[in-house]
Amino acid sequence: MGLKWTDTRELAIALSEKYPDVNPMSVRFTDLHQWVLGLPDFDDKPERSGEKILEAIQMAWMDEHDG
Repeated sequence: MGLKWTDTRELAIALSEKYPDVNPMSVRFTDLHQWVLGLPDFDDKPERSGEKILEAIQMAWMDEHDG
């Protein structure tokens, strides 16, 4: 089963592995949206995302990045 927009922690881990040298806070939401859609395990509809979800993914990614 693929990742959904609500799997913020898992998406953050996948993004931190795919983009290890990127500061998550420097990523625009439009780019973040595209990057999530491009993850191999992602399986959800693009329109199901919104600013709150993208912000949650970004915050979780920041935790991974700092950790």
